[in-house]
Amino acid sequence: MDASLEKIADPTLAEMGKNLKEAVKMLEDSQRRTEEENGKKLISGDIPGPLQGSGQDMVSILQLVQNLMHGDEDEEPQSPRIQNIGEQGHMALLGHSLGAYISTLDKEKLRKLTTRILSDTTLWLCRIFRYENGCAYFHEEEREGLAKICRLAIHSRYEDFVVDGFNVLYNKKPVIYLSAAARPGLGQYLCNQLGLPFPCLCRVPCNTVFGSQHQMDVAFLEKLIKDDIERGRLPLLLVANAGTAAVGHTDKIGRLKELCEQYGIWLHVEGVNLATLALGYVSSSVLAAAKCDSMTMTPGPWLGLPAVPAVTLYKHDDPALTLVAGLTSNKPTDKLRALPLWLSLQYLGLDGFVERIKHACQLSQRLQESLKKVNYIKILVEDELSSPVVVFRFFQELPGSDPVFKAVPVPNMTPSGVGRERHSCDALNRWLGEQLKQLVPASGLTVMDLEAEGTCLRFSPLMTAAVLGTRGEDVDQLVACIESKLPVLCCTLQLREEFKQEVEATAGLLYVDDPNWSGIGVVRYEHANDDKSSLKSDPEGENIHAGLLKKLNELESDLTFKIGPEYKSMKSCLYVGMASDNVDAAELVETIAATAREIEENSRLLENMTEVVRKGIQEAQVELQKALQKGRTFNLTAGSLESTEPIYVYKAQGAGVTLPPTPSGSRTKQRLPGQKPFKRSLRGSDALSETSSVSHIEDLEKVERLSSGPEQITLEASSTEGHPGAPSPQHTDQTEAFQKGVPHPEDDHSQVEGPESLR
Repeated sequence: MDASLEKIADPTLAEMGKNLKEAVKMLEDSQRRTEEENGKKLISGDIPGPLQGSGQDMVSILQLVQNLMHGDEDEEPQSPRIQNIGEQGHMALLGHSLGAYISTLDKEKLRKLTTRILSDTTLWLCRIFRYENGCAYFHEEEREGLAKICRLAIHSRYEDFVVDGFNVLYNKKPVIYLSAAARPGLGQYLCNQLGLPFPCLCRVPCNTVFGSQHQMDVAFLEKLIKDDIERGRLPLLLVANAGTAAVGHTDKIGRLKELCEQYGIWLHVEGVNLATLALGYVSSSVLAAAKCDSMTMTPGPWLGLPAVPAVTLYKHDDPALTLVAGLTSNKPTDKLRALPLWLSLQYLGLDGFVERIKHACQLSQRLQESLKKVNYIKILVEDELSSPVVVFRFFQELPGSDPVFKAVPVPNMTPSGVGRERHSCDALNRWLGEQLKQLVPASGLTVMDLEAEGTCLRFSPLMTAAVLGTRGEDVDQLVACIESKLPVLCCTLQLREEFKQEVEATAGLLYVDDPNWSGIGVVRYEHANDDKSSLKSDPEGENIHAGLLKKLNELESDLTFKIGPEYKSMKSCLYVGMASDNVDAAELVETIAATAREIEENSRLLENMTEVVRKGIQEAQVELQKALQKGRTFNLTAGSLESTEPIYVYKAQGAGVTLPPTPSGSRTKQRLPGQKPFKRSLRGSDALSETSSVSHIEDLEKVERLSSGPEQITLEASSTEGHPGAPSPQHTDQTEAFQKGVPHPEDDHSQVEGPESLR
């Protein structure tokens, strides 16, 4: 490139190209240098300071810009990386610098040059997108072109608008028709820009019985138009979609064009599918957009070009009205908006332009074909051959329930049945989307919520592939990652309802319906002092759940647990994560309940024992005070140390508290060797031989004898010594000593089978 710059006669242009190349290279390499410095923080200098008295050179200024761009990357390691700009991107950036230089030319040269740039770019775009005899308006804000078109339509339909202004709109209010699937906020933007009240907007519903859920209902639109005419209103403009912002569906543009011609309505089309007009094969629905009155396109994202303006192509024969509407300008500098695109189109050429769009469409078709072979993945497509946007969703129909995916929100519907399954799938799809975005960042995948279908994943390579450099291998990797996550999704979805039923059938546990949680479920332990009507935080409940979390994590199961506030209140809850294998929900819930109950009872006993000690200290202090008043002294050597067992039993019985049983259950104990907690046992497994099974059963019987109590252990020990019938007094004393936890003086520890000897 340096050799080619030497051939440029104008030294300013040559120097500009050289400086631009060096500046871009410095900024692009900054991330790489930052990584090589092993996280060394750059001095960003983002705190404003006074302007230095002496000027700085360009390198120092660019270094400052670099630090401001990348200085905080070690604090935000997950922030998106800056787009890697190629040679075609350099041409777009050069257009902005070159525009400033061109504006310094004399008026005549400037007029000729800007007219040529605008004429060339308009001609090329109209031919590429099959829009004959059109004009072009270049704008930075994507919606700005539509606002100018609305002004043009108002001036065309209201002849006295230039003179009388909005007074002519009072008697015959204009109506702008927007699809229910239009971009959010588009109608409000138009009203703000045009100074129109919101009643001038008419929202056209999409098909709800036949056809796509995201296509405009043409029959209903015609009914709305007739009603507006009868009320004395003027149908002004209709905004149709060639690729809706959400799922990429295309309206029936051919029928809409006929309807607009019948009632004299301006037809404007926008959407990502307009890019396919540049291809050799175009679907009939998109091809009809070439006959519309105007269309807005965004070639910058399609081609991966930075700082390239959006383009609105339109047809109109009155130059005066287009000038008043702001679509044309007499200022040469306004025409320079087309300069970045003019340079980039020449760099890419027609073949390069078409190849970019063709590659993006091939990526979407590749993903569609691959996802058709994947179970439990539902694709939302209107026309598989024409839509370059792929929207899909994980979906599994549970036995005995209606299809989750087809569930449409019904007013006042209870959160049970289909609605609950819908929320479950939404949470799982959000989790799947976040996982795929991390695993395959080059896919450009996005997560979105649709009113009828729920949470879905969108793959729109026309808007991302050129920027991210998406390849076919990335699509294959995306499909492989989806298949690897399906077992976790299916297992978790199936366990959700079973977990809910087990929790509702267990005393002391409350099932919390959290639509945003993607795991098996959320549960809260209700302790004795829990105020169920309060939504405030509960310190005692937080302590119990914190201890519960610690105990569950110590079990080293494959499940993940965490605690946090409830979905609709500040009370602490236990969140059970996703499951990758068959989990015994009954054992899981039983363990949660028993462990939480043990923690609560131990806490109560500790409080009671603290109270006993406190009262004892108070009584001792009173007695000591009395002794001091009578002239006596308290001699410690005269006292005796006695067991606190009678006091503890008396106080515990008085408080109505019993010793807490150790949480244990048959599901928890009878576990195969090497089997982790909460896993269902696989009966009839060939992995275990008969010998190992029998020995394992004997071990289980020993554990059962151990859990039956100390009395049974003592009796069994006496029988092994050859003393049938009632135990001897010596063994009776040993039994009492064992129950109290105190060794008997005559006890031979080698004759008693404790837990360690049984094992």
